[in-house]
Amino acid sequence: MKLSKILENVETKSEFIDCEINDIVYDSRKAKEGTMFVCLVGSRSDGHDFAKSAFENGCRVFLAEREPELPSEAQVVIAENTRAALAACSCSFFDNPGEKLTVIGITGTKGKTSVAHIIQRVLSDGGIKCGIVGTVGAGYDDVKLPTVNTTPESYELQKLFDRMHEGGCKAVAIEVSSLGLKSHRVDGINFDYAVFTNLFPDHIGGDEHKSFEEYKDCKKILFSRCKKAVISLDDDYSGEFIACCSSPVVTFGQNPDADYILKDASNYKSGSTLGVSFTFENGGEEDEMMISIPGKINAMNALVAVAIADDLGVSREKTRASLAVTHAKGRGEVVETGKDFSIIIDYAHNGISMKNILETVSEYEHNRIITVFGSVGGRAQLRRKELGEASGKLADLSVVTIDDPNFEDPQAIIDEITAAIDSVGGKWVSFVDRGDAIRYAISNAEKGDIIILAGKGHEEFMKVNGEKLPFSETEIIKEALD
Repeated sequence: MKLSKILENVETKSEFIDCEINDIVYDSRKAKEGTMFVCLVGSRSDGHDFAKSAFENGCRVFLAEREPELPSEAQVVIAENTRAALAACSCSFFDNPGEKLTVIGITGTKGKTSVAHIIQRVLSDGGIKCGIVGTVGAGYDDVKLPTVNTTPESYELQKLFDRMHEGGCKAVAIEVSSLGLKSHRVDGINFDYAVFTNLFPDHIGGDEHKSFEEYKDCKKILFSRCKKAVISLDDDYSGEFIACCSSPVVTFGQNPDADYILKDASNYKSGSTLGVSFTFENGGEEDEMMISIPGKINAMNALVAVAIADDLGVSREKTRASLAVTHAKGRGEVVETGKDFSIIIDYAHNGISMKNILETVSEYEHNRIITVFGSVGGRAQLRRKELGEASGKLADLSVVTIDDPNFEDPQAIIDEITAAIDSVGGKWVSFVDRGDAIRYAISNAEKGDIIILAGKGHEEFMKVNGEKLPFSETEIIKEALD
């Protein structure tokens, strides 16, 4: 593609000579002849410092905020903000694939991953093939496309959209993080729907947000770029988000003024499956549905999918059938065991999330609640105490093991967790091998037990001594159940 075409929506501060560009890169190790290297400025590194390396690898065209030190053969195009420019260039390079998809952006402190998965399943089952981009990666059908961030860099995002469109997708559900908005990763995308779930202080400090106000304001950006907003009326900040919208707004929640009113939600248990049945009102008429993810909050998450499916013409019958078999990968994911006990895989990796999942499953009829968990090495030592205390207080048995120990001694991590369990009078056993821990929990399960595998969630690797080693909890579960 011609450089002029790639830069057509970028306000440049310098003249340039048109030439053919085969690809856009911002990692100097991927630079080669025919590529354009974009000097991204981050909180920890500056792409301008790697421009020379990109040149040595064969790159001759650079997009920068200032002149990097390069030989005279290099062509440097100056833009005010290279992150915003990268987004515009990526849209042009891939021929604006987002315009060919119904793009559904989900933001909020909690619930993004679950809502995205529910929407993807409901729309796909309803005849609108839908991709997904978020914390657990990206993909559609059985195609898995790994990602680095919850909201990928703009180039990767446009490339994913292009791949999904080529794969027959008609829609995509994407988790839109506050940092993704702040860093211009979703610039150039005209969202068909923007979803707001809730807002709590998070991602504040360090390299993230300076304050709660900045965090909130970054999330608001999404609602100035959408054709329709779907907003929780139960959240204290809903009014501020509604005020950002110049487009139509659909609301949901327990608030009687909502368009989709959650009237009632109750837990159900069928064999080893845990879920929620709920009643809601829309347009003066009531309807009933169920979703096979534990926790009454998922009734609220399901309402988002119902609202969007309704708007896109998916029948309630298809939505109802889809929700009954929907799950979110690694987020309260109930594994079908065919046994008289239940297994849940959840990403709970800190004290709050452990407490939340344990309180959620305790509402279901059960014999014992058994946790299998560890904690990451090299950081977040306080997390170990919080995890141990939460499990010690709320679980009947804690099976303590590893979770990405990396360079730290696994037994030392386990000892810190078990000390916290002892401090609250909890019961525990421990295994350095996480596979052995899972097998122990399953082989010793009794009728009515609920086993929670916490911490890894959707991840299919284990960080050990600087390496990412393949590790699949679902595969170990299958082996243990046979």
